[in-house]
Amino acid sequence: MTVHIAIDIGGTRMRAAAYPADSLTPLAVNRIKTRKKHSTPQKRLKKLVNSVLPEGERVAAIGIAIPGPVDPASGTVEAAPNLPDWQGFPVAEYLRATFGVPVALGNDANLAALGEWQFGAGRGQAVLLYLTISTGIGSGVVLNGELFSGARGYASELGHILVDPAGPVCSCGVRGHLEAVASGTAISRWVSEQLKNGKASQISARIPPEEELIPGAVIAEAARQGDALALEAYQRAGRYLGQGIADFLHIFNPSQVILGGGVSQSYDLFAETLHDSLRAHVMSPHFLDGLEIVTAQLGDEAGLLGALALARSL
Repeated sequence: MTVHIAIDIGGTRMRAAAYPADSLTPLAVNRIKTRKKHSTPQKRLKKLVNSVLPEGERVAAIGIAIPGPVDPASGTVEAAPNLPDWQGFPVAEYLRATFGVPVALGNDANLAALGEWQFGAGRGQAVLLYLTISTGIGSGVVLNGELFSGARGYASELGHILVDPAGPVCSCGVRGHLEAVASGTAISRWVSEQLKNGKASQISARIPPEEELIPGAVIAEAARQGDALALEAYQRAGRYLGQGIADFLHIFNPSQVILGGGVSQSYDLFAETLHDSLRAHVMSPHFLDGLEIVTAQLGDEAGLLGALALARSL
């Protein structure tokens, strides 16, 4: 039997799975720590892949999803803010030399978009946008049936468009990006700031005001119980997301926008505000004709299945 290997690299853990042809049910899956003292990325990757290789099976190709900017052409990790020892690592070349099979890699959010397009909520769509709203805001774009990666593989960083010049500083160091005001981290920080400024909320009885990152589940639960501050936090994020998505509609004219990541699980709390903001910022209502805004279907499997789709394309 021939199998494809999909690998999804995370900041703390990485996993791999071996998939038979024409099946989304893996024959083997394993997850290990991404970093370990006295162990290099090369050793970790080799160990991980070997751990999921079924005995006697032949590997057809390997696909790998990696956070941060990557160069798909050279197969190199260009930058890895949370994985400094991976920066400059020629991953594809190493895996090709080690296992003797075709290898391709891509940004994890881009490949999550590919996974949703091929196997999840985006099936059948010719043009779609995928936003994963979590610690940050990652994204991917499928244009006319192909994943759009740009000239060097850096395209579709939609979380880093400017929406508020006077807004907070983004994780990338630039002020006012969408990620800085609408990600899960941004929601948590805004609530914490409001509590420190004396705003009333049931959250203060559960989380000390000095808490830097209030868990999203706590804020969402408070919002569903009618807490005004928690509701405002999600509606504020929804307004910014609507503003950003309006810009994306002007550029890409998609038929579908998929929302993934932890914040999307609370979509009911900001859906109305997002749509109101979208209508207010779009240049023409015709951009909304036939547009679907849906939540992702694949959850934590999106990046892994996107890596599988990439491997099967080789």
